[in-house]
Amino acid sequence: METWRLIATALLAAGGLLLVLVTMAKVRDRVSSGGPVAVAGAIAFTILVLLCLLTVTVLPATVAWGAVVVVGATASVMLLAG
Repeated sequence: METWRLIATALLAAGGLLLVLVTMAKVRDRVSSGGPVAVAGAIAFTILVLLCLLTVTVLPATVAWGAVVVVGATASVMLLAG
């Protein structure tokens, strides 16, 4: 396994977990029940796991690092806007 794949996956997972939590908090602010919050968290976490799995196995370097940049930028914007 190439080192860049492991680094990209770790950065993607760190930013992605932050995005999962922010997404769940935004949903919680909009609805009063816990059901939609759990569903939003499960969907976001599943997408994150699939993206991490693809990054560590088959995605080319430009796409993998592009995903890391997009997730990092999105997490930064959502935290600053919150």
